[in-house]
Amino acid sequence: MVLAKIQQSIDLYKRWLTSLRHHPRLYLWETVQQFQTHWSTDVSDMGAMYDQSLQNSETRRLWQTETWYPKRMMVEFWRFEPKTVKWMFDDLFNETRAVEGRATRFVFGCDGLLADYKRTNQTSVENNHYHSDYKLITLYLACRYPETYAPYDLEIFQNMLRTVGAREIPEEHDIGRFFKVHATLTKFIDQDPGVAAAMQRHLNPKKHFTGKTGMLLADFGLFLADNRN
Repeated sequence: MVLAKIQQSIDLYKRWLTSLRHHPRLYLWETVQQFQTHWSTDVSDMGAMYDQSLQNSETRRLWQTETWYPKRMMVEFWRFEPKTVKWMFDDLFNETRAVEGRATRFVFGCDGLLADYKRTNQTSVENNHYHSDYKLITLYLACRYPETYAPYDLEIFQNMLRTVGAREIPEEHDIGRFFKVHATLTKFIDQDPGVAAAMQRHLNPKKHFTGKTGMLLADFGLFLADNRN
C-alpha cells in the first residue's frame, strides 16, 4: 500500500464526513448498539435473542437480499440444533484463538448443520447457509468486539486495496489478509482524530454505538466504493 494514497483517501473521507448533513449509513452503528444490548447466551430462546441482536431501524441489507439470507438460515439452525450453534458462536467469540481459524471453523460448522438439516427436513429447498462469503461472520465479530473487527465484503475490500495502491489484489476470499489490512488502515485513521470527531457528530448516543468501532473502517471502504474512479 502507498502511504500517500492512504492519507489522501482518509483526508477525502474526513472532508466527506464533515460536509454531510445526514450520514447515509448510521444503521451500521445502530446495529452494533443493538447487538451489544441484546446478545446473551443466558436466555431460553437463543434464536429469538440472535434475531433481536441483529436489528436496526433503517435496513435489512446487512443480512438479507432477494438471493442472500444468512440470518434467516441461522435462525433455523438455532431452532434445529441450539447446542451446536451456541458452541459455534462461543468458539467464534473466543479471543484466545486465532481469528482466521475461528472464522473458518464457523463456516465448517455451518456446512455440517446444513447437511444435517437437509437430512432431517427432506422437503426443504434450502441448499445454502450463506455464511461462506464471511460477510455475516465478520459482522458478528464486529458487533461483538467493535474495537477490534470490521465487516468484510470481498468486492469492497478489493476496491479499497486498489485505491490505496496495494500491489496484489485477492481474486478470492482472503479473510486473514483482510484482518491484517484492517488493523493497518485503522492505525492510519486513528492518527487523524478529526475523522472520529467528524463521525461522532452524526451519532445519537441513545441509538448508536459511540465507542471506537471497526464500522468506521467499513464506512471508509463503502465511501471509497461509492467514489471509485
